[in-house]
Amino acid sequence: MNRAHSLPPVVALVESPSDHIAEDAVFRKISWRVMPLILIAYVCAFLDRINIGYAQLQMKQDLAFSDAVYGLGAGVFFLTYLLFEVPSNLLLEKIGARLTFLRIMVLWGLTSAATAFVTAPWQFYGIRLMLGLFEAGFFPGIILYLTYWYPSQRRGRVTGLFLFGMPITGVLGGPLSGTIMSRLEGLGGMHGWQWLFLVEGLPTVLLGILLYCMLPDRPVRAPWLNDAEKVLVQSVLDADHGGKTRARHHGRLAAALADPKTYVLAFVYFCCACAVYTLTFWLPTMIKGLGIAPIATIGWYTAVPYIFGALGVLLISRSSDRFKERRWHVGGTLALGAIVLASTSFLGAAVVPVMVLLCVASFFIFGGGSLFWSIPPTYLGRDAAAAGIAVISSLGILGGFVSPTLIGWIKGATGSIQMGLLALTAVVIGGCLTILLGLPKSAVRVGPGDGANAH
Repeated sequence: MNRAHSLPPVVALVESPSDHIAEDAVFRKISWRVMPLILIAYVCAFLDRINIGYAQLQMKQDLAFSDAVYGLGAGVFFLTYLLFEVPSNLLLEKIGARLTFLRIMVLWGLTSAATAFVTAPWQFYGIRLMLGLFEAGFFPGIILYLTYWYPSQRRGRVTGLFLFGMPITGVLGGPLSGTIMSRLEGLGGMHGWQWLFLVEGLPTVLLGILLYCMLPDRPVRAPWLNDAEKVLVQSVLDADHGGKTRARHHGRLAAALADPKTYVLAFVYFCCACAVYTLTFWLPTMIKGLGIAPIATIGWYTAVPYIFGALGVLLISRSSDRFKERRWHVGGTLALGAIVLASTSFLGAAVVPVMVLLCVASFFIFGGGSLFWSIPPTYLGRDAAAAGIAVISSLGILGGFVSPTLIGWIKGATGSIQMGLLALTAVVIGGCLTILLGLPKSAVRVGPGDGANAH
């Protein structure tokens, strides 16, 4: 049907994938071509998602928004995000990654920039709902896209590299956001937070066009792979999946919805999202609570925990691949990170101890949260992967709605973030127990043929 899918049947003539030197060289080539684009795209995605945490330092005062209004506005993004993830992922398989990412990035970039012009709570809620609608499908689409290029035993590290964009966004985004807001305040009669949305939103549109031009849909369509390399990649992927073909769209969705594993993983991801978005949405506020007033200075302070979060993503994913273990690396690190984060609320305005604990919390929360996404593509199997990943992301991302909304309400009612952080810790510990008790070790493969439930 498509010449790009019509490789000659020479799989049997190709050297075994156990030839690690040749195989490593091909996947290294793929990583250099694919991962930088994906990483930059995710940095833009995450920046457009969390810059509200910096904007609210001015926005709440300028627009007379309460903590509850901010928390709800930050969270409602995830409601429409939830509704459209599954359709987007199924559409990705039908029309390809390039068109899907082009649609998503252009629309979300324009919508994020339009946040600069809200003046009332209902407008704020509406633009956040639209942003969730347009961005839906990007994250699960990338997770699915990586399964087109990498077998399960390589996916932990590349997933970690992709999600490295989260803490990197914090490292770059904090100082950048603080500088934009302080330096551009009053320019053209606009507030600094308005310039923040414009400057950080519009480049995403251009990046979406760049991805469309440079990102191949699948290995067989990559002009920079020769025929032998394409066959080698496909043989490795087929061996990883037992050579089974994919089911039809409706069959995959039905399989994902009927599989209890989907809901176990969705709850675990809910706990991941609670931890990650509590940290990202409220970190600037927590640092301001230490007595640090200048917005530009707050931006630089927020970069420090994100540096440790970046280290956590790299080191925890590397450790997981090395020891071929996922459950403790995800559940244990998330629980530890949430406990450390909650402990910061007992230290008052002690800057150095609180900053140390925020760095430790970021290391474990970002490290464990990013590694989680190496589990669903393997655990669900090939037939349910496209729909299953989207269902898990859709249900689990509610954590991004619940945590900022709940903490905003609690902070507004009590004047303190402490009870909200303690509630978060209890939820994350529940997720830790779920992944340890609900996912049998044998079911989480880290390499072809490993585990009783290999698909």
